[in-house]
Amino acid sequence: MIDHTLLSPDATNSQIEKLCAEAVKYAFHSVCVNPVNVPLAFKILSGTAVKVASVVAFPFGATSPSIKAAETRWVIEHGADEIDMVMNIGALKEERYEDVYEDIKAVVEAANGKMVKVIIETALLDFEEKVAACVISKEAGAHFVKTSTGYSKGGAKAEDVALMKFVVGNEMEVKASGGIHSFEDAIEMFRAGATRIGASHSVEIVSDK
Repeated sequence: MIDHTLLSPDATNSQIEKLCAEAVKYAFHSVCVNPVNVPLAFKILSGTAVKVASVVAFPFGATSPSIKAAETRWVIEHGADEIDMVMNIGALKEERYEDVYEDIKAVVEAANGKMVKVIIETALLDFEEKVAACVISKEAGAHFVKTSTGYSKGGAKAEDVALMKFVVGNEMEVKASGGIHSFEDAIEMFRAGATRIGASHSVEIVSDK
């Protein structure tokens, strides 16, 4: 249930190799890496049960739908199984809901059946905006809504996870990401309704019992 994550801009090949080795050792669901690191992660993890996830328009979501779609196709062509995209946050806050829908839909279509998670960046949204982000993500055909990039002013909160799960119901899943450092943190998110955890402290989480 854990996406073992390394999205630092200064991540090196040796760090990606270590990330992948840890994911295999601890049977994590996937590694989540920047697009440039997808080919290496795919090469290392081929033949294992660990999937490769990549981010699109990370961490701001402030690129066009066509660029997001192109990035999605590129990472899939190079081995990504899952896409964690950042939505157009500014458009959502201006209630340009059609733009938000088209933005997400472009990635869903480019993913061609691969799993798409929409990062809504809860720390930047009020209650109504969180609800709208979840509804639009569901209507656009995404599979998950995700709390955070981990690069904004706040991370995952259990109350946000619970709200997101209430809005999407059984038609989608919720990924909690950002600031999850311990076993207790992870359990709190699962109890709130998350079915996936994104964490860079994954090894500590599964060792902290």
